[in-house]
Amino acid sequence: MQQKIKDVSNQFEKDIAQVENLNSLEEVRIKYLSKKGLFVKLFEEFKSLPKEEMPKFGSLLNQTKNSVQASIDALRDKLEKSGKEAEKYIDLTLPGKDVDIGSKHILIQTLDEMKSIFKSLGFSVYEGPELESDYNNFEALNFPPDHPARDMQDTFFVTEDFLLRTHTSPVQIRLMKNGKPPFRAIMPGKVYRNEAISAKSYCLFHQVEGLYIDKNVTLAELKGTLIAFVKQFFGNDVKYRFRPSFFPFTEPSAEMDIWWEPKDKPGRWLEILGCGMVDPNVLENVGIDPEEWVGYAFGIGVERNALRKYGIDDIRLFFDNDKRFLTQF
Repeated sequence: MQQKIKDVSNQFEKDIAQVENLNSLEEVRIKYLSKKGLFVKLFEEFKSLPKEEMPKFGSLLNQTKNSVQASIDALRDKLEKSGKEAEKYIDLTLPGKDVDIGSKHILIQTLDEMKSIFKSLGFSVYEGPELESDYNNFEALNFPPDHPARDMQDTFFVTEDFLLRTHTSPVQIRLMKNGKPPFRAIMPGKVYRNEAISAKSYCLFHQVEGLYIDKNVTLAELKGTLIAFVKQFFGNDVKYRFRPSFFPFTEPSAEMDIWWEPKDKPGRWLEILGCGMVDPNVLENVGIDPEEWVGYAFGIGVERNALRKYGIDDIRLFFDNDKRFLTQF
């Protein structure tokens, strides 16, 4: 019995000397101290010894088992401490890990490009709230009380007097009411309209409105500004035209088209923005003398122009958050 205990002890010393990690240490513990381990087998043999030999070999067996347990516990503590220290250690000579932080959404890229162009033309950037009063959104902009835009089927009304803005023109009203001319600014932001969602329309979209109020401002200046914009945005070879139009807040009013030739389809004129000279009634509504001051305004849809610039055929792709689409830009 003494030789068997010694053999198990010697074998344990060899096995624990080869332990390199916590997993291999656990294998050694199972081999010697589990319910089916070698020490359980030794204790089974111990029970068959003569009574006079039990005290001698029982003491030796317990001492050996306790020694094995202590060795395993000590090595486990050592391995655990070394593992924690290794986790804290940083090798500064290793190359850094690439961190994927994503990229700007294509609409934000387009909006940033538009803002950059107008900033280069001397425009400042102003923003306003998306929840607006009926006065700022419609009345101050010369919309008559019976205008279709005021109907529930076209506008998201929150209360009788407040709504989700249908354009960023209310920021122009805020700017003119709270400041003194001259003004030269653009107003980018989200707008909302109660429209059926399809490949060409959405209930949420982005606009960039522009306003220039000064003395002796002319329609020719408006045209020159917008021509400079489309050439920088679409390229110098872009074909464009102006058409007469109507808006409640500008007079005269116009729309600007560009010539578009999509792949495998015939070319056609596409409207990209509305513009005009600020109606004198709008200036009077904000306390500016139309006899002294004059100006122009324009409004550009961000999604509409991004569709045309990048050849996208479905506006819903901007809002689906599909990585396969977004990572192309």
